[in-house]
Amino acid sequence: MSEDGRVEYEPRSVKALLREMKDTAELLIDLSYSSVLFDDTELAGEVLELEQRMDVLEMQAWMALVMAGRSPNEAESLAPVFGIVGAAEKISDAAGDIAKVVREDIGLPAALRRSLPEAVETLARAAVAPESAYAGRTLGEVDLETETGVRVIAVRRDREWIHSPDRETRLAAGDVAVCRGPEDAVETVYETLTGDAFERPPPDAADIADLDRAVESVVLMKTISELAVDLAYGSVLFDDADLATEVRELEIEVDALQSRFEAWTLRAAAAVDDPVSLRGLVHIGTSTEVISDAAVEISDGVLRGISGHPVVAAAVGESDEIIARVVLDGGVLVGGTLADLDASDAAGVTVIAVRRAGEDDGTDRSEWVLSPGPGTDLRAGDHLIAKGTRTAVARLEELAT
Repeated sequence: MSEDGRVEYEPRSVKALLREMKDTAELLIDLSYSSVLFDDTELAGEVLELEQRMDVLEMQAWMALVMAGRSPNEAESLAPVFGIVGAAEKISDAAGDIAKVVREDIGLPAALRRSLPEAVETLARAAVAPESAYAGRTLGEVDLETETGVRVIAVRRDREWIHSPDRETRLAAGDVAVCRGPEDAVETVYETLTGDAFERPPPDAADIADLDRAVESVVLMKTISELAVDLAYGSVLFDDADLATEVRELEIEVDALQSRFEAWTLRAAAAVDDPVSLRGLVHIGTSTEVISDAAVEISDGVLRGISGHPVVAAAVGESDEIIARVVLDGGVLVGGTLADLDASDAAGVTVIAVRRAGEDDGTDRSEWVLSPGPGTDLRAGDHLIAKGTRTAVARLEELAT
């Protein structure tokens, strides 16, 4: 981008742009909801800066795609890629709208901050202090993820973002590290990085049943929308129409939840002292529904039977957190549950769906288990759709064979 704000063409590959847009969109979702949970205006500010970066990436991606589509065949195969670019931008805008609730102090009911912790993995924005034990050391030297279970998912240095920090990434005083992991571990790492204690604002007690129901609906919408985005990228990566169909079904479920959310919110407005105080909650509900719509746009080409362009699969496969299909082929996990996986060398992998053959009914039908819990049993022949770092996914693949 030029100094006067104009976006100029740069000879970047479509793959690199798609990868950065995917990583940025996922980071934006994490940061935006975390800014709400912690009532953190600085974290909300990071979201708005990243949203501006996404605007630039979108324009650069349009330019690169126009340059790439030089024949009818290329135009057809690239058409769904335009949809994926637009969907990532929609997710970015939705995350920005969520962050503005905090940044502009629109107001949120305490019930939301009481319910969000169950739906938001603990995430912290930590400025590296000069006296920190981690300052001047690489992530490999610190071995943070192995020692603590906390992963640095992004680093901001001045105005530049490092979206996929690896073992060679060196932390410097003044860097802003975005950390994710178990709450107790995040608290310890945050204190080591900043020298300050990590504090979560205490929520007030609940007092309005309708408001609690509205909050429960929007939290469930968030969970389903994030699952839909993951499955959408998986459908593109594996060119899987069944996965794309599941994304569509999830979007319909979110639409139904939004209707209930609106009804409960309107009822709650009659019981609160200041109905205007619910504006922030309404903003978050609307933005969350937009994320599920974007998931459908990502998988739309697969639903329409248009073969995915190889550049999309390459970008998804090289992103910060990769999505993989792992088949259980007589490995040590067979006969156990996902709880066993959490306790294995592959801890850190999230299984977002399990596809398995139907019961012995003489057909070839299969079924999907979405958002499987720790008690989900693992059977020979199961297809696990898993998300995690390359290292963790590689460990899962070893355990599965």
